[in-house]
Amino acid sequence: MSVRVVVADDQDLVRTGLVMILGAQPDIEVVGEAADGLAALEVAHRLRPDVLLVDIRMPGLDGVEVTRRLAGPDASEPMAVVVITTFDLDEYVLGALRAGARGFLLKDAGPELLVQAIHAAACGDALIAPNVTRRLLATFADQSPERPVQPVEPITEREEEVLALVARGRTNAEIAAELYVGLSTVKTHVASLMTKLGARNRVEIAMWAHNTRRVRAGE
Repeated sequence: MSVRVVVADDQDLVRTGLVMILGAQPDIEVVGEAADGLAALEVAHRLRPDVLLVDIRMPGLDGVEVTRRLAGPDASEPMAVVVITTFDLDEYVLGALRAGARGFLLKDAGPELLVQAIHAAACGDALIAPNVTRRLLATFADQSPERPVQPVEPITEREEEVLALVARGRTNAEIAAELYVGLSTVKTHVASLMTKLGARNRVEIAMWAHNTRRVRAGE
């Protein structure tokens, strides 16, 4: 069954390129397009795609606000949103993730990572470009708390392995392959880590791993 996607970007050439890349995939169907934030909301509400791919900077409403309204805690029917941008700014990354985005990519990430992010979001997973994860760790290295928050329950040996791989920017599928376990098992471990650490997304898991010296920025 194809993943139904809406693409929202105010630059016609960029939007056309994204549509062509995704439309060339046998298991992805682009069902709608939007050139500004308000149109993105309207199209998303009307078509209910599996994933909305949205640019961070658009007229009307920016991508963060669109994400918050469609995927945030106040959304009545939360939708999977992947944010893509040319702006390599940490404030955009964190803003999008806190708004509820299931993925964050730079536009130079390449077709393969773009397709992976769409599939990950459709499956309830989240993919953040590894270079973005590493940069966030480096950026916030000096802001680490003296005493990182302790997990509400002990982290198991297998969860430690998953934790390290998440912190290195691996997707659930890559973790499953590396640890020789099922994808559903990885998802269970990631969900457990989020609960134990009080993390809202994979970047916060990665930051906790860095703060506790399990993984260092740049590894």
